[in-house]
Amino acid sequence: MEQRLSLITLGVTDLERSRSFYADGLGWTPSTLGSGEVVFFQAAGVVFGLYGRDALAADAGLDNSEGSGFRGMSLAYNTRSRDEVDAVLALAERAGAHITKPAEEAFWGGYSGYFADPDGHLWEVAWNPGFEIDAAGHVRLPPDP
Repeated sequence: MEQRLSLITLGVTDLERSRSFYADGLGWTPSTLGSGEVVFFQAAGVVFGLYGRDALAADAGLDNSEGSGFRGMSLAYNTRSRDEVDAVLALAERAGAHITKPAEEAFWGGYSGYFADPDGHLWEVAWNPGFEIDAAGHVRLPPDP
């Protein structure tokens, strides 16, 4: 198996509300590809998808009777500068996100905060001085010593 991530799909309770949050609120451009039951966004080298929570659970062969509270994961958006963290968190809040942790200096030497989208999916917004972001938006880890 190649070491890569192709697609991240979030199960959402209201597809149109979530499409609006990401497209209208955060300014992301949805792809025209999709059946009306899924919304795709190109996110640098990864595709980001929104799919009805019940439909996603059924597709995976799972029961959707649970699903509230902490999900044990977060998504992350790395910024090119420290100041951009505050700007992105403010944009997310204006779009309807709940700020779960305002930005602050991080123990690992960067600056970060968190928001939850309308379905409670956590996003970390972080500036990491050790990560390079190329012109296409791809994050590059530093070479091993």
